[in-house]
Amino acid sequence: MLSGVTLEGGGARRGEGRPSRTELKPRSLQSQIGILCPVCDAQVDLPMGGVKALTIDHLAVNDVMLESLRGEGQGLVCDLCNDREVEKRCQTCKANLCHFCCQAHRRQKKTTYHTMVDLKDLKGYSRIGKPILCPVHPAEELRLFCEFCDRPVCRDCVVGEHREHPCDFTSNVIHKHGDSVRELLKGTQPHVEALEEALAQIHIMNSALQKRVEAVAADVRTFSEGYIKAIEEHRDKLLKQLEDIRAQKENSLQLQKAQLEQLLADMRTGVEFTEHLLTSGSDLEILITKGVVVERLRKLNKVQYSARPGVNDKIRFCPQEKAGQCHGYEIYGTINTKELDPAKCVLQGEDLHRAREKQTASFTLLCKDAAGEIMGRGGDNVQVAIVPKDKKDSPVRTVVQDNKDGTYYISYTPKEPGVYTVWVCIKEQHVQGSPFTVTVRRKHRPHSGVFHCCTFCSSGGQKTARCACGGTMPGGYLGCGHGHKGHPGHPHWSCCGKFNEKSECTWTGGQSAPRSLLRTVAL
Repeated sequence: MLSGVTLEGGGARRGEGRPSRTELKPRSLQSQIGILCPVCDAQVDLPMGGVKALTIDHLAVNDVMLESLRGEGQGLVCDLCNDREVEKRCQTCKANLCHFCCQAHRRQKKTTYHTMVDLKDLKGYSRIGKPILCPVHPAEELRLFCEFCDRPVCRDCVVGEHREHPCDFTSNVIHKHGDSVRELLKGTQPHVEALEEALAQIHIMNSALQKRVEAVAADVRTFSEGYIKAIEEHRDKLLKQLEDIRAQKENSLQLQKAQLEQLLADMRTGVEFTEHLLTSGSDLEILITKGVVVERLRKLNKVQYSARPGVNDKIRFCPQEKAGQCHGYEIYGTINTKELDPAKCVLQGEDLHRAREKQTASFTLLCKDAAGEIMGRGGDNVQVAIVPKDKKDSPVRTVVQDNKDGTYYISYTPKEPGVYTVWVCIKEQHVQGSPFTVTVRRKHRPHSGVFHCCTFCSSGGQKTARCACGGTMPGGYLGCGHGHKGHPGHPHWSCCGKFNEKSECTWTGGQSAPRSLLRTVAL
């Protein structure tokens, strides 16, 4: 039983009448300045207590002591007198002793039966660390863990500053806190493999870029042999442009490589340190270092990075493209780094959303790159599908004509009226506006009448001739005449009254305009 703490069922519980947890305020050290870790460049907030208040790496202290022991104890001094070299170690007190203090240790009644081990016999040990003492109460060993303050405490801390805090023995809480660290570690380990793979891709892409640049440079040199001085000058210009492209792409790859290498190093450091802590550290050591490790792993897990190379090797030499004149010679050959972007390609044409059955309709695909500039070349794999909405298993045959200038002429002939869905894809990606629908109407109906200025003129003055506009003339004329009642004031069709000469006839055969009279109208 600890003062102020009762241990029941292996856990520590507070007494009755304690204040609520929300009223408890843990002591915290306010950061004033940040320092950089020399290994991973991570910023660490320096507590108010300075460097001495930073979390101690007890695993490292143990490793240093082991190395010293393996080196015949050079540099180790007695823990009691702090003067003579160490010869033995008390396994009970975990203290390194010189020959004089070892004899005194055996003469004392309390330590007579302590186990003493020669220094040379400790070389095969993996753990020889000293008991971890409380920084507030140096005479007490840290054996408990305060859940509220999230740090190890000693027995005197529990009965003092942490009296009302939930505390338990480190052996009882290590499972919960160790599992949380392991879960974070599981989330961090895959990033190491992903970063290694990304760096491998960077290396492959860098090699591909170098090979591609060399291949294009060879093409440029071969093409430049025909024009002597003018072509040689043009060749040098192209090679400089190519070198600039290579330098730009390689710089981008090197920058991405450096960033990924640094991130990988940070990840490895975090993973290796955490694995070492979890496999070699004691329960108390894990709990002491847990806060720093968890914070570091969380930050690493939030880092955003791209596992794919930031540039590509899309460099083409186009010997057929005009490059202007040099010393009066028409020269050809340009370097093209444009890459077609389906999202920037647009569809154009009057028949884009309308068509007639059994009549050829067409539209144009204009290809552009990511910057919105016209590609200016052909050769792309354009896929077009036109399918009736109600008959998806009966697609319409389409024809794609490559105009070799970055445009494609697409034509089709629908057999039936209805609504059709049109897909236009490049590199298995939809272009801008795709998919879309097109309404196919019935075949164009021709006019059965005449396109005239008035019935009087077109019929030669016949009184019985009529017109769909509904106009009449005095004197018993059933058709329209200029300036008379009902005349629309525009040339129009006698059968349906439309003003557009190339329009479709909409006459439905009603009684308002007798068909027999309309047919008799003639110029």
